[in-house]
Amino acid sequence: MNETEMSQYIIDTFQGVDVVINSDNSFFFYNPDSTLPPDHMFPWLTLMINDENDQFSQLDRPSVYRLNIGVSKATFRTLFGLSGASADSNETDEGTTEPAHYDFTALNQIMPHPVYGRMYWVCILNPSDESLQTIVRPLMDEAYATAVHKYNKRN
Repeated sequence: MNETEMSQYIIDTFQGVDVVINSDNSFFFYNPDSTLPPDHMFPWLTLMINDENDQFSQLDRPSVYRLNIGVSKATFRTLFGLSGASADSNETDEGTTEPAHYDFTALNQIMPHPVYGRMYWVCILNPSDESLQTIVRPLMDEAYATAVHKYNKRN
């Protein structure tokens, strides 16, 4: 599945999704009636196709994209056994911390987000159809449910 198909899959699968495209990257918000002002919107999922925000994943490679998903602290710890930045992390020149044992250029592998892992975001580059159904979709469902809950609580 390429990035266009993935974007369409997200739009078709999750109701009330608002997509904002910035620098060809897609930011997915739960905004069912399109009433949230931009300064009150926070994405629950993003799809990045270029290195504008970071270069860890080398998204300048042909047909490579990164799906980023905001999950709960409990889910993050279940997946990785760490709480964002781990004890065995390296400080980068950009001032962010990245776990030393992840290859952020690897395809079809769930891992902490290279920059926002400390905020419990996970990522995967070019998930296979099998990974989408068995690993990624449950994470997307959780992130979506959290976004819906926050929206309903606010309104």
